[in-house]
Amino acid sequence: MRQHTRNAPSRPATLPRPGGSPHTRSVRIFRRGDEGADIGDIQQRLVALGERIDAAELGGTFGDSTDAAVRSFQSRRNLRTDGLVGPETWNHLVEAGYRLGDRTLYLHAPAFRGDDVRDLQRKLNALGFDAGREDGVHGAGTDTAVREFQRNVGEEADGVVGLHTIATLERMRPQEGAASRALVREREEVRRMRGSIQGQIVAIDPGHGPEGGLVPEVHVAMAQAVADDLTRLGAKPAVLRDDDEEPDPSERARRANEVDAAVCVSLHLGSGIPEAGGPTCSYFGSTHTHSPFGMRLAGLILQELEDEFQRRGRLQRLSVTMLRDTRMTAVQIEPLFITNEDEARMIADPEFAGRVGRAVAAGVRRFFRD
Repeated sequence: MRQHTRNAPSRPATLPRPGGSPHTRSVRIFRRGDEGADIGDIQQRLVALGERIDAAELGGTFGDSTDAAVRSFQSRRNLRTDGLVGPETWNHLVEAGYRLGDRTLYLHAPAFRGDDVRDLQRKLNALGFDAGREDGVHGAGTDTAVREFQRNVGEEADGVVGLHTIATLERMRPQEGAASRALVREREEVRRMRGSIQGQIVAIDPGHGPEGGLVPEVHVAMAQAVADDLTRLGAKPAVLRDDDEEPDPSERARRANEVDAAVCVSLHLGSGIPEAGGPTCSYFGSTHTHSPFGMRLAGLILQELEDEFQRRGRLQRLSVTMLRDTRMTAVQIEPLFITNEDEARMIADPEFAGRVGRAVAAGVRRFFRD
């Protein structure tokens, strides 16, 4: 990994097979107008999750009602609401189909992911067993919490969550509305970091955007500018991919964890309807939980971007991989929208990347100082 990288051309998304394994399902991103058995599979999952699709479309036609169902599902899951079924949306469709008790859970590689895992984490945290962030990923922290729970109730501490362990959990009547130990632990960890940006490792993720045009170059320039400004402030930036690489978000998140970064910033350009504009800063959050310090960092960077570009922006929760799989405080930053005509001209300005770098670095510095 180097500090200054050149973004590789983006490849089509690859969707996994049901169950979330990384096997190839298709090299396409599905959208309105597509037809076929894959669309029928997506529709069945949406309907099973309570979304409504017109009978005329069911069976494999991605029409208006399917598009509306996808957007509704994305909104409920704190995903980008674009109507596209790519890897993030597909993975959430698979995960949303699991309920606690549907399968036996244990520490496994690759990790079990799903709403059943999230429910397990929520119950353990509510009982005082620190399962970590309630992200639906059955990792080492969740395994440790399961074993501690099993020891406390006199069960064999084997880390296997079957029907007996689930029944024992339910009998304990966990108060799931209370603040979990995961949030308390995050506050403590961030409090220990506060005081100075000096020497802090900041992971920088040059994200991907629409194909073609100047977008790849802009991502690189933004990452370089952020790295340069953080270096001047005394931080230690680590860019998460090299010039000729295109690792997927899971790999980039793994790299951020590997370098033991204090915070991670993922840089993108906004895209969507032409009227959309202004900076967007996102932090990890689902309908059940969120990262309070991710929200704090995102809010500080948003303030700096709004001041820099004199445009009103927005703060939002997202449950995308780069925010969900990173162990540190992480944010996704979209300074402006490439699909907005006025903002596209601003993005094309040679000074754009430098302005982003100053704003992002200033927000990160405030995060450690405030």
